[in-house]
Amino acid sequence: MNTVDVTNKLAALLQQPNTLHNLSVPQLVEKALERKEGILTSTGALRATTGKYTGRSPKDKFIVEESSVKDKIDWGAVNQPISEEVFDKLYNKVIDYLMSKDEIFVFKGFAGADKRYRMPIQVVNEFAWHNLFAHQLFIRPTEEELQTHEAEFTVISVPNFKADPAVDGTKSETFIIISFERRTVLIGGTEYAGEMKKSIFSVMNYMLPEQGILPMHCSANVGQEGDVALFFGLSGTGKTTLSADPNRRLIGDDEHGWSNSGVFNIEGGCYAKCINLSREKEPQIFDAIRFGSVLENVIVDEQTRIADYDDATLTENTRAAYPIQAMDNIVDPSIAGHPSTIIFLTADAFGVLPPISKLTKEQAMYHFLSGYTSKLAGTERGITSPQATFSTCFGSPFLPLPATRYAEMLGKKIDEHNVQVFLVNTGWTGGEYGVGSRIKLQYTRAMVQAAVEGELNNVETVKDPIFGLEIPLHVPGVPDEVLQPKNTWADKDLYEAKAKELAAKFRANFKKFANVAPEIEKLGGPIA
Repeated sequence: MNTVDVTNKLAALLQQPNTLHNLSVPQLVEKALERKEGILTSTGALRATTGKYTGRSPKDKFIVEESSVKDKIDWGAVNQPISEEVFDKLYNKVIDYLMSKDEIFVFKGFAGADKRYRMPIQVVNEFAWHNLFAHQLFIRPTEEELQTHEAEFTVISVPNFKADPAVDGTKSETFIIISFERRTVLIGGTEYAGEMKKSIFSVMNYMLPEQGILPMHCSANVGQEGDVALFFGLSGTGKTTLSADPNRRLIGDDEHGWSNSGVFNIEGGCYAKCINLSREKEPQIFDAIRFGSVLENVIVDEQTRIADYDDATLTENTRAAYPIQAMDNIVDPSIAGHPSTIIFLTADAFGVLPPISKLTKEQAMYHFLSGYTSKLAGTERGITSPQATFSTCFGSPFLPLPATRYAEMLGKKIDEHNVQVFLVNTGWTGGEYGVGSRIKLQYTRAMVQAAVEGELNNVETVKDPIFGLEIPLHVPGVPDEVLQPKNTWADKDLYEAKAKELAAKFRANFKKFANVAPEIEKLGGPIA
């Protein structure tokens, strides 16, 4: 099967009378309830559960090894190759499977808020609630835009279609396969809606650099003076929480592009973790979960239909999906100028990194390439407790190109716009995971506020003797002793041993960049 055949077969599917295009939010909610795909909560949100897969399945993600991309992709454990033959056979099966359904759902919209760089996409779904998710997470077209919409990339999601590894060439029943030549993403065997969102992000991470645009796994907001801040970090490190600031307008919570004009949101919605969510701690997110929002794997009382955000029975990775317009304090459209501040977020399970530290350009490049954090329970299959991990550019699972390509682009941007960069640890203090406690959100908010408002640009600092990071001696609203991680540990010798253990992990991880970034390693890494 060639690209033309793929297009024709899809076109035939989309023209069937049982294919429902761009239904409204009420229509999709009605369909989901009618099909018993979910229930309504007391706030009007639709709650769905995703079965055994409550997070991404990175080992089941592939890129088709096609001639036009073969020499560009950073092949390996993240970007696993799969043959065109395997893709085509599976594609045929998936389309035939959808042809047999009573109804399927199609969302047509965009990825990229800046109209100069946006990509028209369409999402084809077996589930109505998945199509509602796509409607809320991607950029919704106007009626006029819909009339002329021609998708440049298609996501096809069939959760109930299970692959047979022995026959289909996959590793399990689950598959997420990107074909850049066919302009198609195939997703099957998993009900976790986040796979759709992240597959388009992976596509944009390939497409945007070709246009000179840096794609970023970060949230972004802007202050009253037009000052833009970026928040990089993996799932669970606080991107969504910390960028939802009542004193700053939200540009977006997860995926952005940085062009020669400034930053723009790739998405049209937010996908917030909601374990332990409360109105007191995160009022903007809490109040955004209303009619039209989608809750994933949140426990709901059978009688009152009140969501229990503290209940992790199904997973720690409970999620809420809602359009960015569900929040009051936003930039619409989601476009702003060049950043003045970058925050790297990490959830350090060792409990040894400072709650906040200032980075030189070389340290910024080192920590960007390192992307250290702790994988938190539930964000991926098999992760049941925090594990120290390094995810290049704070988004390794979504980067088709070599990491240094993105890092070089970021370094150039930092220089061009004189950006201040900070490393913020939202993880543990007073001991490692299981002994210490999570750094208080109120302290983290105070530190971030001081950083983005420029209050820490010229403050007195002390150099961390192991990591070489410059730690501010004082931050408004934060006890001084909290700022120095060693001071929070009862056993100072154990702290030093753990800090050196983590420093060794940084060095071991960075060896893969030794040949391409030796100067960054020398000037940006641990010093002891």
